[in-house]
Amino acid sequence: MDVQRHPLSGVTVVSLEQAVAAPYATRQLADLGARVIKVERPGEGDFARRYDTTVHGHSSYFVWLNRSKESLTLNLKDPRGREILHRLLAGADVFVQNLAPGAAGRLGLGTDDLARRHPRLIPCTVSGYGTSGPWADRKAYDLLVQCQTGLVSLTGTPEGTARTGVSVADIAAGMYAYSGALTALYTRATAGTVHPVEVSLFEALAEWMGQPAYYTRYGGSQPPRLGTRHATIAPYGTYRTADGREVLFSIQNEREWTALCTEFLGRPELTDDPRFATGSARVAHREELDAVIAERFARSDADELLEDLESVGVACAGVNDVAAFLGHPVLAARDRWREVAVPGATVEALLPPADLAGLPPRMDPVPAVGEHTESILGDLGHSPADIAALRADAVV
Repeated sequence: MDVQRHPLSGVTVVSLEQAVAAPYATRQLADLGARVIKVERPGEGDFARRYDTTVHGHSSYFVWLNRSKESLTLNLKDPRGREILHRLLAGADVFVQNLAPGAAGRLGLGTDDLARRHPRLIPCTVSGYGTSGPWADRKAYDLLVQCQTGLVSLTGTPEGTARTGVSVADIAAGMYAYSGALTALYTRATAGTVHPVEVSLFEALAEWMGQPAYYTRYGGSQPPRLGTRHATIAPYGTYRTADGREVLFSIQNEREWTALCTEFLGRPELTDDPRFATGSARVAHREELDAVIAERFARSDADELLEDLESVGVACAGVNDVAAFLGHPVLAARDRWREVAVPGATVEALLPPADLAGLPPRMDPVPAVGEHTESILGDLGHSPADIAALRADAVV
């Protein structure tokens, strides 16, 4: 593939990254054609490589987050390792790190240090709770942040809380680090100024908590946990069908409510029933409304109900498991799967969701630990004998 067709061709990103948040940001930069050099610990590498072994012996997390990158192993506790890193940074555009609190500063890789030594470099820091403030020194993992932002208190059923099924705090932080890096690159190109980027998991997920935050601050209580039901819209949720499956549907406006009553439920009198005539009234009388809907669902199989709901213009869906999602007809019909190499095998990977017309994304292999160490060091002028000596001293 012609790499010049990629929007970020010519941009170099160096990352000291682990786990999910920072690798997700840099993988998206790599998708757009940036050269991403992932610096890992000699031997074991990013600890996310060992989260599981389900993908041809590789971690599902690592395979998802690290395609199209180059892996360089460096021992940054050794001055020679740090000097190699600085030689890379001298030619890089962006430096991304999500090390433990204070670790970057101890290595001389804090934002101020980098500004003095590499004034063109855009530092991007991903932290747990920010690099200042009373919690700057705390470690933060995804579920801890879900708890601290109140998300766990909103997720689940009236009987108990639950975590979300994906690493939502990490993903949020990775998305904002990605967009922040793109913005900083644009600003450097257009205004000639360098703006360091900082994103915390806590503040990224806090942004996603905006609606329940407003609801709680100005409504006096937080939205209740309702499983698949919606705190401010009714009917909205899953209902069990005659064949034991679950179908979700949502009523978003009065036109849909009228169609549901007259054409689906066969109960036109409910349209103007004071208990259900407005959205707020339907929420207040949710249990009575659910009983009416449950009775209708109990009379039909899922496929018939989905067809009936779609025919009257009501948004609906069956509840898929992950296996059903993998075989989804939309993904197949829109040709969203591509083969990506992993060490010793290939996997099916989804294309990035943002399509840029005429600019296919980069879908290069997932690297083995240190796979590109020799080529990167060679580009920096190290001879094979130098590299062998560095290996013998456990520097690379």
